[in-house]
Amino acid sequence: MNLRRTSPHRALAALTAVLAVAAVPAAQLSAAPTAVAAPVAAAAPAHPTAHVYSTANLHGTPARHRRGSTDQMQYGGGPVQHNPVVYLDFWGSQWHSDTNGVQQYLTDLFNGLGTSQDTWSTVTSQYTDSSGSGPTFTGPVFGGSWVDDASPAPASSAQSDIAAEADNAASHFGVAGDNDAQIVVLSPSGTSPDGWPNSGFCAYHDYTGSVSYTNMPYQLDAPAGSRCPNSALGGKLDAFSIVEGHEYAESISDPQPSSGWVDPSGEEIGDLCESNFQKVTLPTGTFAMQPLFSNQDGGCVITPGGTPS
Repeated sequence: MNLRRTSPHRALAALTAVLAVAAVPAAQLSAAPTAVAAPVAAAAPAHPTAHVYSTANLHGTPARHRRGSTDQMQYGGGPVQHNPVVYLDFWGSQWHSDTNGVQQYLTDLFNGLGTSQDTWSTVTSQYTDSSGSGPTFTGPVFGGSWVDDASPAPASSAQSDIAAEADNAASHFGVAGDNDAQIVVLSPSGTSPDGWPNSGFCAYHDYTGSVSYTNMPYQLDAPAGSRCPNSALGGKLDAFSIVEGHEYAESISDPQPSSGWVDPSGEEIGDLCESNFQKVTLPTGTFAMQPLFSNQDGGCVITPGGTPS
């Protein structure tokens, strides 16, 4: 996401009630947005520009981009992911008692993304690095999942704890130092990763070493009135695919924020398109997703060549 992680984290803006795609803010996802809860103090970030799915632009709030805007992604000279692979780290023994199907839902999502039926991910393929190469997709991007059940996940964790868990998962999967790897650290229900849900984000991505990771809180724990997009299109787990999809796409085009592709304000490809959620059908199911910003199409699209929103 484009939200910069300074002291208060900039988070994925929220989904709108009118199916507006947004960076998912954790604070206020309600039909009429109320004031976002003040961010709580958080541990100093490992990097000054971790990008968050913010609670600032969710439900009922228009997306920042409008057709005719001069917004364009600009390349900062850093890496992009050429062959992204996603690894799901279900942090803590609490996951063994989860009954909402989150593990299977996200496994299905990433087993569908990257396949020939997935045109949504290919919006990112235009965002090349200094070598002229960009993201390519030749099969499922799912690399594996792991329940790290050596102990319960902490009730409250700092960003440094989450980064350490991402390192632990990277070692488990054997991908430490792999620029194409994404580690998704999924905290279980009842926990507060990095001040969530009172820190102004629904999720965020950063990197440790050269491995990209996402801090993915348990979206169903978002309080009433939160802007994290639970049931945005009627599905119980919609927020997991919208928010994690947002972070996945931005981790491809900007894995080391903000050295990849961002606009002049520091926004990433998901941040400008925080409205118009749509259902994306993959071989593994149908998932709620948000559009992504396309320089080639001049706006927010759900597939390359689509009509910008």
